[in-house]
Amino acid sequence: MNSLLEPGMLVRNPHEPEWGLGQVQSNINGKITVNFENMGKMTLESANVALARQFDT
Repeated sequence: MNSLLEPGMLVRNPHEPEWGLGQVQSNINGKITVNFENMGKMTLESANVALARQFDT
């Protein structure tokens, strides 16, 4: 699923709901950079986290 994420898509980390809504900044070679409401910019290893798409805000 993470490999389908593109810049601009909205996501949440189901294991860290307090991070809030995030916007994908980049997805390169298994590293996803997301700007989360409550945590700021985070770079995550795709193999270690399954981000959930957010279709409505």
